[in-house]
Amino acid sequence: MSVLVAKQAPDFTAAAVLGSGEIVENYNLKSVIKDKYAVIFFYPLDFTFVCPSELIAFDHRLAEFKARNVEVIGISIDSQFSHSAWRNTPVNKGGIGPVGYTLVADIKHEICKAYDVELADAGVALRGSFLIDKAGVVQHQVINNLPLGRDIDEMLRVVDALQFTEEHGEVCPAGWNKGKKGMTASADGVADYLANNAAAL
Repeated sequence: MSVLVAKQAPDFTAAAVLGSGEIVENYNLKSVIKDKYAVIFFYPLDFTFVCPSELIAFDHRLAEFKARNVEVIGISIDSQFSHSAWRNTPVNKGGIGPVGYTLVADIKHEICKAYDVELADAGVALRGSFLIDKAGVVQHQVINNLPLGRDIDEMLRVVDALQFTEEHGEVCPAGWNKGKKGMTASADGVADYLANNAAAL
């Protein structure tokens, strides 16, 4: 499994269904996320089991991602037409409803291979999530096996941590959440932080 953290996110161009429901044939990552952060998440298949809970959870938090200037992009090996059909299937019938972010079609498996999340024996992608900064560099990745659903709030927390670090130049210790104190990246900084916060870690 490749580690993409601190590397440029692999670019791609593919068919996709936009948050508006429009199908486009040449959705390009680099052009879409210019001057934005991005969360790319891979999932195994449309019309499956754990997947709709994750996609709906992302949609429920979409306004929070947008408030942080984050583009959310879902990717699976299904076609754009399957994505569209799933969006048009009501939630109480196993669909995801009209989620407000883009779903990319990776029918040739080129994108999941580029991000090294393809589970070759099953022919699908693992639950890979990647946070990309405004320079196009991967800052965070996590890969779950197929049965293990993601915590979307944790991705929001990591976005907040990245933006805090960029703004303040401090680092984020264990369990950091927005509004909490950061740490100066020095021997004195860690000593000061631990003196006041170690018991709560």
